[in-house]
Amino acid sequence: MEKRINISSGAKWEDIIGYSRAVQVGDTMEVSGTVAVDEHGLVGKGDYYLQAKFIIQKIEKVLAQGGFSLEHVVRTRMYVTDISQWQAVGRAHGEFFGTIKPATSMIEVSGFIEPDYLVEIEVTAVK
Repeated sequence: MEKRINISSGAKWEDIIGYSRAVQVGDTMEVSGTVAVDEHGLVGKGDYYLQAKFIIQKIEKVLAQGGFSLEHVVRTRMYVTDISQWQAVGRAHGEFFGTIKPATSMIEVSGFIEPDYLVEIEVTAVK
């Protein structure tokens, strides 16, 4: 296997659960499920669009740490707590990926660790 690089956000959950924010192996990077949280807490409480937009911006920063960009994203997976909000999440996704057009899924889930999390997104990027 090519060299593996684990990218950490420093979140306490990484060691408790045993995961990395992202993992790069060669020309591929997998970014873990990402929610709309920054150093101050939740971003976009109650707003699917704002949470999705913030998440993609957050993912973009993680990708950059490994020399990747959104243009390298070949797969996105979007998890939402209410599928009737698909247009709001899809609008945010389209603003970033409208011309890139990665393969994607949007899946309704019953909830996340924190009830105010409405959206979680993960991506696969290949150079």
